[in-house]
Amino acid sequence: MLAWRSFCYSGRPGTARAGGGGGSAIVIMLDAFFEQARQGRLTAIRCAHCAALAMPPQEACAACRRREWQTVPLEGSGTVASFNVVRVPPRGGAIGAPYAVAQVRLREGVSVLGRIVDIPLDALAIGQAVRFRPLVEPHQTGIAFGPAA
Repeated sequence: MLAWRSFCYSGRPGTARAGGGGGSAIVIMLDAFFEQARQGRLTAIRCAHCAALAMPPQEACAACRRREWQTVPLEGSGTVASFNVVRVPPRGGAIGAPYAVAQVRLREGVSVLGRIVDIPLDALAIGQAVRFRPLVEPHQTGIAFGPAA
């Protein structure tokens, strides 16, 4: 089962947000996750009990419901599993439309939602190889993917 989450980081410690909310433990994990992303490193968390990967971080393992995690580095390469072209900009004009958002299946087996950058929208395809690119803006860090080469 795939869980779609949108997430962003405002750049101020303790202010990370993920679809679905969470308590202070999850805020700490999200702060660390997005700080690594800001520095160009993609990470996930691995359950210490069953070894399931999760990304972005979550409070409890979806497989065994345990709460013991280890942060693990990811290579950042994957393929586009699905995508959507957004043609109407969100309120506030933070992002100009059109742009694409894709579900990317990473080589390590975990999937993540991210914005597509540096790939023309008419050239984007399911199965296309992509690579993680941090999307760092003045007050926000996001997950993005661009051409693999």
